[in-house]
Amino acid sequence: MNDLIKIMMMFNYIVLFYFLSLVTIYFTLNIISFFRILRYKNKIEFADLERIFKLKNYKPISVIVPAYNEGNNIVENVKSLLQLIYPQFQLVIVNDGSKDNTLQKLIDNFSLKQISFPDLYKIKSEKINAVYKSKEIRNLTVVDKVNGGKADAINAGINVAKYPLITVIDADSLLERDCLLKIAQPFIENENVVAVGGTIRIANGCEVRKGHIIKVGLSKNWLARFQVIEYLRAFLFGRTGFDALNGILIISGAFSCFKRDAVVEIGGYRSGSIGEDMEIVMRLHKHFRKINPDTKITFIPDPICWTEAPESLKILMRQRTRWQKGTIESLLLHKEMLFNLNYGLLGFIVIPYYLIYEFLGPVIEFSGYIFFLLSLLLGILSFEFTIAFLAAAMLYGILLSILSVILEELSFKKYPNVNHLLILFLTAVLENFGYRQLTTWWRFKGTIEFFLGQRSWGNMEKKGLSSK
Repeated sequence: MNDLIKIMMMFNYIVLFYFLSLVTIYFTLNIISFFRILRYKNKIEFADLERIFKLKNYKPISVIVPAYNEGNNIVENVKSLLQLIYPQFQLVIVNDGSKDNTLQKLIDNFSLKQISFPDLYKIKSEKINAVYKSKEIRNLTVVDKVNGGKADAINAGINVAKYPLITVIDADSLLERDCLLKIAQPFIENENVVAVGGTIRIANGCEVRKGHIIKVGLSKNWLARFQVIEYLRAFLFGRTGFDALNGILIISGAFSCFKRDAVVEIGGYRSGSIGEDMEIVMRLHKHFRKINPDTKITFIPDPICWTEAPESLKILMRQRTRWQKGTIESLLLHKEMLFNLNYGLLGFIVIPYYLIYEFLGPVIEFSGYIFFLLSLLLGILSFEFTIAFLAAAMLYGILLSILSVILEELSFKKYPNVNHLLILFLTAVLENFGYRQLTTWWRFKGTIEFFLGQRSWGNMEKKGLSSK
C-alpha cells in the first residue's frame, strides 16, 4: 500500500511540474508576443499597402479554394473573394466531386465555359474532369475533379494555378479585403520566406453582409465564446511567440500562403493526411532548411480571416479529436527533426514542446486529474500540495486567458464594445471550470483512437453564418 501511495504522489508531482513548466512557457511566449505585435502594429498601421504593392515588384497570387458540397454558399463566397484587394490575382475554385449543385451553380452564375487544358500534373491528384473559365470574369477559374479530399483538391488547384504565390482558403472563410496584401508582404520583404500563416478569428455572432464582416460581435452560445478565447490565446501569443524562434510548426488550413514552386518541389500536400496543414509545414521546414538554413516560415498577427466555430458538443468533439490525431501523425512522420541541429531552435525547443505539451499533454493532464481526485479521496495529499495543484491547473489558465483578452484590446481592438470585453473576461474565467477539462478528454480520446487505428473524424457540419 505504501508503494502505491508513493507512486501516486510521485505522479502528482510530475503533473504539478508539467503545469508549472507550461505556465513558464506561456508567460514567456506572452511577453515575446506583446512586443512583436506592437512592433508589427506600428509598422502596418500607417502603411498604404495598396500603394506599396503598386510601386514594388509584387508577386501575383493564385487563390485556391477547395469546395465540397458548398452549393448553398458558393456563389456569395466567390463574389466576396473577387472583391479582395490585390494588384493581380487568380481565383481557382476546385469542386472536389461535390454531390450537390456546387458546380452547376458556379456555371450558371459566372457564365463558365469549359476550356481545353493540358495535363499539367506537376503534383499527383485525382483526375481532373474539366476546367472552366468565366466569360465575364477573367481571373476566375473553376476545376471539376474526382473527389479526393481537401489535400488532393488543393493539389489539383496548384496544378492549374499560374502565379508564383498560392493562397489556400477554406470555402466558408470570411476574409478582410486587404488580407492578400498583408499575407503577401513577407514574401516581398524577405526572399527566404516560403510560407506565411494568417490569424483566424471566430465569426459566430458577427454581422455578415455579402461575405464580409460588417460588425464584430459575440455569439450567445457559450461553446463559441470559449473558442474565441482559445483562438486569441493560440494566435495572439502562441504562434506570434514561436515565430520569433522561426518555429512556426502549423499554419491554419483556413488561410495560408506559399511559394508555389516550393510546394511543387516537395510534392504538394500529402493526400489522406489527417492534419494536412501541419504536415506540409513540417515537410517544408525539413526540405528547405537543409538547403538554406535561412529559410523562414512566418506568421501574420493581424486578424484577417474569420471562420465559423462549432456550436455543438458533437461537432466540436470531432474537430478536437481530428486536430489531436493530425498533430500526432505529423510529429511521427517527421520524428527525425526532433533535436536535429539542421533545424535550430525549431528542432530543440518547438518540436519538443509539441511532443510534450501537445502530443503527450492530454495524456498527462487527463491522468493527472484522475490521480489527483483519487489522492484526495484517499487523503494522501497535503493542504499545501492541493492548493499548489489547483493554482497551477486552474489559476494559470484564467490568468493567461485574461492576458490574451488584454493583449487583443491593446493591439487590434476588434471588440471595442465594453459589454463584449466584460463577456470575454468572464468567459476567460469560466472556460477553466469544465470546458478545458472536456477538451483535454477529447484530445486524450483522439490520442487513443489514433493508436487504435481509428483515423476517420466524421463530417464537420456547419450551420452557416447569417448574411444580409
